[in-house]
Amino acid sequence: QVQLVESGGGLVQAGGSLRLSCVLSGRISSINGMAWYRQAPGKQRELIAGITSDGNTNYADSVKGRFTISRDNAKNTVYLQMNSLKPDDTAVYYCNADRVRSWIWETPRDYWGQGTQVTVSS
Repeated sequence: QVQLVESGGGLVQAGGSLRLSCVLSGRISSINGMAWYRQAPGKQRELIAGITSDGNTNYADSVKGRFTISRDNAKNTVYLQMNSLKPDDTAVYYCNADRVRSWIWETPRDYWGQGTQVTVSS
């Protein structure tokens, strides 16, 4: 069974940094890419950074230049380095695995982690 486990959230002052990690486990036949989303109280979940299986990255305008997504294929881990954090970055951050197949004949599906809280104080 495919699982995603996030870690690295916490409380940080504005201007500080955090690094989130997401470990992907289970049988993977193919995967389109991985991404980080976040959801603040009363708001919809939003995509903030993604990385494809080819290593191409994309970012939401709100985090561009401050956040960096990267991956370590040997460790099946995706990271989100967050610098120059702002109070508006406060949210639960979720890791997503996009269009995953455990077996080649399966219909691809997405998987989500349980979320990790990031709180930025002013």
